[in-house]
Amino acid sequence: MQLQQMQDQISRQQGIIEELQNDVSRMKQENLERYQDLDRRLSSGAAPAATPDNSSTGGANNAATGAAAGASAAQPPAASSEPGDPAKEKLYYDAAFDLIKQKDFDKASQAFNAFLRKYPNSQYAGNAQYWLGEVNLAKGDLQGASQAFAEVGQKYPKHSKVPDSLYKLADVERRMGHTDKVKGILQQVITQYPGTSAAQLAQRDLQKL
Repeated sequence: MQLQQMQDQISRQQGIIEELQNDVSRMKQENLERYQDLDRRLSSGAAPAATPDNSSTGGANNAATGAAAGASAAQPPAASSEPGDPAKEKLYYDAAFDLIKQKDFDKASQAFNAFLRKYPNSQYAGNAQYWLGEVNLAKGDLQGASQAFAEVGQKYPKHSKVPDSLYKLADVERRMGHTDKVKGILQQVITQYPGTSAAQLAQRDLQKL
């Protein structure tokens, strides 16, 4: 009986992995079509559609929402979410997280994006949003990391990852040369989330500035 249960679990995991791979492939195709469409418009002399400025206009006091306001507005609409299934969501999330352990950051980024499109209201969505920021940072995609970290607070304001995401957002803004925003974001972490490890790190960094 135990062997049968293990075989059933393995079969379910394989199904989730196949579904994840299919979603990643579909996202790759969508991105390719988007780039091809842009190339066609540029070749024909037509200007691409205007997009909002990705920089924050809300200042550091609105870091959780402002830093990603422009970038998030330019994103395509999220795919329709599926009905909640915690067991399935966990397998999907774990499969994406395993790609981080394998240091396959490109696929991990695609997998977390796919997860968030499919399960935007999952109990794992806040963590997935945070780790999307970490993966983008590991890839060197500072703009993508900034957007992902800022959206943790924007979309999941009560999530436990918000202090950490704000602290990481300050680090990304510093790397991008936006030093005028860094102090405000660090101060926000200290003021709004006292006693957290993120607040302690923010206090240390603030003293160095």
